[in-house]
Amino acid sequence: MGMPTVRPNNPNFSSGPCTKRPGWSLAALSDAVVGRSHRSTPGKAKLAEVIDRSRAILGLPDDYHLGIVPASDTGAMEIAMWSMLGERGVDMLAWESFGAGWIGDMTKQLKLEDVRSHESGYGLLPDLSKVDSDRDIVFTWNGTTSGVCVPDGDWIADDRAGLTLCDATSAVYAMPLPWQKLDVVTWSWQKVLGGEAAHGMLALSPRAVERLETFDSGRPLPKIFRLTKGGKLNAGIFKGATINTPSMLAVEDCIDSLKWAESIGGLETLIARSNANLAVIETWVDRTDWVRFLAKEPATRSCTSICLELPNDKAETPASIAQLLEEEGVAYDVDGYRDAPPSLRVWGGATVETADVAALLPWLDWAHDHLSQQAAAE
Repeated sequence: MGMPTVRPNNPNFSSGPCTKRPGWSLAALSDAVVGRSHRSTPGKAKLAEVIDRSRAILGLPDDYHLGIVPASDTGAMEIAMWSMLGERGVDMLAWESFGAGWIGDMTKQLKLEDVRSHESGYGLLPDLSKVDSDRDIVFTWNGTTSGVCVPDGDWIADDRAGLTLCDATSAVYAMPLPWQKLDVVTWSWQKVLGGEAAHGMLALSPRAVERLETFDSGRPLPKIFRLTKGGKLNAGIFKGATINTPSMLAVEDCIDSLKWAESIGGLETLIARSNANLAVIETWVDRTDWVRFLAKEPATRSCTSICLELPNDKAETPASIAQLLEEEGVAYDVDGYRDAPPSLRVWGGATVETADVAALLPWLDWAHDHLSQQAAAE
């Protein structure tokens, strides 16, 4: 087939940091509080604005706390795990590399004695019916490296005795989350909002706060992990008094993304944009014989980290397609994650325009055909 004539207007399809919101420029950062302390009155106001706008867009329950913490989503999850786990047994879920990493933390670093692992290979969820909601549960909502997400929260008991700790970094703002099923939720700005790196968000239910204020693991906690002060929740963290110094440029960028989200219709529109991106790729996959979703069940297909495998091709083909498209300036960073099976990964979060996804697909066909012809000639 001939080279397509229409190119994506924006070739950035990375799964993190993800593409900026449509129309973004450095001018969006012109109001940043730079050269001032983040604890100054305007600095604290900016941090509180991120928290308040995030709460409003996501519809976070009024009795949940939301704070900004260091070290991105990873930092937020590790703060929660080191602070809260060990009070009871833990059920860990993993079906890709990040979930497997949390299991490693539990067993090799925290060295918890009562840990049950529910694991499956790339493309499938573990058996959710085997999870015990009277134990603490740690899981990712969306497996960023596999494109497999939980379809809902129905498998989590409303009357659970344990806490649910959910890494939702590539799900929040793009997938509906049942907040009342989730006690600890973490995410970062650089995924669906297309923000800058290094800052994490941590949401806590009243049950999570109770655990923090009543359970003492006896383990030493670094300063940046400490969520309590004098046996009570350190409320300042959840009002903008962050544990360490944040980048006020990144804070301003996050505010810009949140304002954009509000301007287009809020959470409902963000979810619809992500679903539209997935729908375009689903239609293409249905008519394309050389590619299929890595996610085996349609209900578990991610609308953000959309992972595609080439079942009949050599292992190196996805990487070759990604390299060829980058050389053509058509798509950047679409090779699968290094620990995943050979695959393509196209970010479909809300900052991606559906027209750009549609324009990318003929280029994927062209690249596959071009490389297949090269291989046949060798």
